Amino acid sequence: MTESDSSAMIERVAVIGAGLMGHGIALEFAVGGRQVAITDASAAALEQGLANMRRGAATLANLELAPRGACDTALQRVAACATLAEAVAGADLVIEAVSENLPLKQRVFAELDRACGPEVVLASNTSTFMPSALAAGARHGERILVAHYFNPPHLLPVVEIVPHAGTAAEVVARVRTLYEALGKRPVVLRREIAGFIANRLQQALLREAAALVESGVASAADVDAVVSGSFGRRLAVAGPFEVSDLAGLDVIAAIARELWPGLAAGGIADLLAAPAAAGHYGAKTGRGFGDWPPARVDAAKARIATALAAIATLPGTEG
Repeated sequence: MTESDSSAMIERVAVIGAGLMGHGIALEFAVGGRQVAITDASAAALEQGLANMRRGAATLANLELAPRGACDTALQRVAACATLAEAVAGADLVIEAVSENLPLKQRVFAELDRACGPEVVLASNTSTFMPSALAAGARHGERILVAHYFNPPHLLPVVEIVPHAGTAAEVVARVRTLYEALGKRPVVLRREIAGFIANRLQQALLREAAALVESGVASAADVDAVVSGSFGRRLAVAGPFEVSDLAGLDVIAAIARELWPGLAAGGIADLLAAPAAAGHYGAKTGRGFGDWPPARVDAAKARIATALAAIATLPGTEG
């Protein structure tokens, strides 16, 4: 069986979890012509997920990131299911997108391992936990991997595919080829590592940003302004190694020798830990590093979506 043959067999996808990421993942598969089943332990979360999918489909059409016809008919290919067993019946690929809680994810994967035949690929959208932890004790661990999307999943092209040591090569190839067929940009890690690529880089930036604010160098708003108004824009079209080559490695090495020894390291910064411990989670609770009334949340999401759509049209940024 060729890779293209195996990817063609993935016509039915089940998404477990309709929250922040799950509904966007389900929408993308539906727009791509796949039959999708989605479920959530909370009926209210499932209903909200379906509403978010309708809004997401309208966004894709309005920003011309997908044909309007495909967006209009996408939700007709989505089945909302009351139970996990109902959702995975007949699925070729199951994507877990529940809360970032390892014991919860392990319980879901144990249930999936029992409910799904060995030919069904099981993937997690975890951004933190390694696939070997999810496959521990599974009867068919060879079909388990991570497929880590970025928020919003239907607007950002990269998916990190993270196998564990026991993941079958043909499973990795099958998933990679599927995402390529959907117009995504899959990146396969050579080995598993906590945080994968993106979150290790993002957390390194956040750790240094927090240190700058805590030490009184600048405010959080000013740090955000520097990132979004300077190198952040460049990183949308060129990664750190390409940028370094273009700048000159002699220059970059000189800067590194001066700065790397003094960069922030160690445990989580109080600037982040304190508000999280107090229940201030950012936009979802109305307060984080700043205040987030509903109007500001909606405006920020619209601004980001519009910017991502514009970036997607630039040469070299296609999925």
